[in-house]
Amino acid sequence: MRTDITDRADVTGIVTDFYTRVYADDLLGPIFIDVARMDLPAHLPIMTDFWETVLLRTGSYRRNALQVHFDLNRLMRLEQVHFDRWLLLWRATVDERHAGPVAELAKTQAGRIAGSIGRRLAGSTGSEHVTIATARP
Repeated sequence: MRTDITDRADVTGIVTDFYTRVYADDLLGPIFIDVARMDLPAHLPIMTDFWETVLLRTGSYRRNALQVHFDLNRLMRLEQVHFDRWLLLWRATVDERHAGPVAELAKTQAGRIAGSIGRRLAGSTGSEHVTIATARP
């Protein structure tokens, strides 16, 4: 029986399994390994802090996640297909390990984060909501 996400150990397990999948993925692996040259052992605690903050409101993440993606996007243009695959792998990892309200939040927030970063990299606002301006006479 899968349980909900309740603590840092749960988040660490998700993040570790997720990045194992990402590194093995034909589309995303080369970006993380060859382009970003990410040091996975150093990256895992940072991402655990991020997701622990998002899901459990610990406040342990104090970096700028968007800037990292802007920097990476300068090296290689990140496309919607990259965000879609990232989200697919994240959701599958969460679903295999956990079930419950926080697990659902993990998938929902991942979708929001992927969408927001993708929009920002494309030069738009991070919001999924667009203001409709009316024409003035």
